[in-house]
Amino acid sequence: MPLADLAAKLEEARLLHEQRLLTRAQAIYEEILKAVPNHFHALHRLGIIAGQKNDPKGAVELIEKAIACDPNNKATCAAHMNLGLAFMELGKPDAAIISYEQAIALDSEYAEAYYARGIALEVLRRPDAALASYDRAIAIKANHADAHVNRGNTLRGLRRFEEAIASYDAAIALNPRIKFVHGIRQHTRMQICEWNGFDAAVSELRGSISSDQATSSPFYVLALADSAPLQRRAAEIRVRELCPPRQELGAIKKRPRQAKMHIGYFSADCHEHATMVLMAGVFERHDRAKVDLTIFSFGPDTNDAMRRRLRSACGAFIDVRGLSDIEIAKLARKRQVDIAIDLKGFTDGNRAGIFALRTAPLQVNFLGYPGTMGASYIDYMIADPTLIPEHSQAHYTEKIIYLPHSYQPNDKTRRLADKASSRAELGLPASAFVFCCFNNNYKITPAAFDCWMRILGRIDGSVLWLLEDNPSASSNLRREAAKRGVNPQRLVFAKRAPLPDHLARQRAADLFIDTLPYNAHTTASDALWAELPVLTMRGESFAGRVGASLLMAAGLPDLVTSSWEQYEHTAVALAGDATRLADIRRRLAGDRQSAPLFDVQLFTKHLEQAYRQIYERYHRDAGPEHIHVAARQ
Repeated sequence: MPLADLAAKLEEARLLHEQRLLTRAQAIYEEILKAVPNHFHALHRLGIIAGQKNDPKGAVELIEKAIACDPNNKATCAAHMNLGLAFMELGKPDAAIISYEQAIALDSEYAEAYYARGIALEVLRRPDAALASYDRAIAIKANHADAHVNRGNTLRGLRRFEEAIASYDAAIALNPRIKFVHGIRQHTRMQICEWNGFDAAVSELRGSISSDQATSSPFYVLALADSAPLQRRAAEIRVRELCPPRQELGAIKKRPRQAKMHIGYFSADCHEHATMVLMAGVFERHDRAKVDLTIFSFGPDTNDAMRRRLRSACGAFIDVRGLSDIEIAKLARKRQVDIAIDLKGFTDGNRAGIFALRTAPLQVNFLGYPGTMGASYIDYMIADPTLIPEHSQAHYTEKIIYLPHSYQPNDKTRRLADKASSRAELGLPASAFVFCCFNNNYKITPAAFDCWMRILGRIDGSVLWLLEDNPSASSNLRREAAKRGVNPQRLVFAKRAPLPDHLARQRAADLFIDTLPYNAHTTASDALWAELPVLTMRGESFAGRVGASLLMAAGLPDLVTSSWEQYEHTAVALAGDATRLADIRRRLAGDRQSAPLFDVQLFTKHLEQAYRQIYERYHRDAGPEHIHVAARQ
């Protein structure tokens, strides 16, 4: 092919490529390679197309060949960068860092390479090095808004919250419509209980999400707005922007009915984590005559006691950390998983992209994320009649599986420390009434705190015992108490502690008072297991109705309220009625072993019954529909 024709062909392909007419561009690049097999630009751009078509292995092969053919080409720097991106898609951050550093060696002012290296270092849990890489990217390119965002994320992971907020502010100043940053900024402010401008910030978030803007991850909305329709909209936006349905693997061919269902659970939390504290007993009690069980773990290998317990609880435990989404989906299909259970949803460390590829004929949202996924590829969501009343079904894209008691499993093996600390050892007054709330600080809203301070004002000498998540939050909450006329010393803060010690110390409190719009979840069942009464307020959304769900299953419906006025009145009444409160504690102690909330064997039977019902519907060629599981003994 004459040189002039070659240049014209390359330019034609480049223009098509820019217009994302990938197949046409690919054909021209391949034509060029027939004439010049070692053509750097054709190989490099074909590698880019492979990456764009979700074929990172093909991208690596082509780009590595391009670099080997002409290592001194001026575009080699960009080729190393694109090679690194392909390695990241393959789940190989170490290899990606080598590529980024080769790009940096060729151009020490290449801001994008420093930025990308920061992402890879973060994946490898090297936050200090990641932070330095982002700082270098910003030093070269001060208006790099994404680098400011990732710098903020890294600082947040390091619990340097004020600095993280400053980074998010910088990103927003550079690009006011930057995607998903307003939500994480507000969430970070909630982590330190910084409430200046709270109402305006929440109103702005609500308005932008309602206007179809990618303003916030749906997880952050849960603690800011008790609105199931708004949470659904936020989820749908996230799916559209970050994990839309993918068709590369095609539809799953209909499989013959088997006597044993193959259930696959997917999570990043296969270690000492709240989700596994709840789920471990279920894994152990699945009926192996009816269920094949596989756990797909894409989180860290901690080798702690919980991870070892999980390994022994299932038929197969597969560590898939190093696999891409498409490789995990292929593996699940190869193993013929019938029902894939996503235990992460949109919480930290999720891999929603796995489910976007369709890992199994049936895909279910369960436990980890208390809201709708807003995704067409998630067929069902496990709930109960308290969590999602029938009139609220329209706010969830999934069909609802209604378990008869509570959606939440609980593990009876949770151990309380043999020796509980005294009130004096815990920094609590010996005889005063102790209200407590061990929810994460970000769940505390100004409205909840207003109510709590009114309660303290009505009960002389009472104190509020809270979790000390970070010093800034404690300082800010004490300041807010003073603003409301309450002595800041009436707030007592507890350090984080191992679960047995944490469960045991809760017996020093008199009443757990819950938050809204994001209730206590595992934290509430922990309190109830420790025989500590929980007062909750039932909201509109899933996250705001969990407390009610747990109390109904524990046989304590009288501790569920429906307004801040009723909540305040009930808290004050309980604090002034030692006989009634003692009776509730006796009921908790007596029912702890028999209440449906703590009967993991019964829960697992109901869960398997649910799986069997949706499995049979699938084999009858009936589409997903709402399922009500009948109560069993």
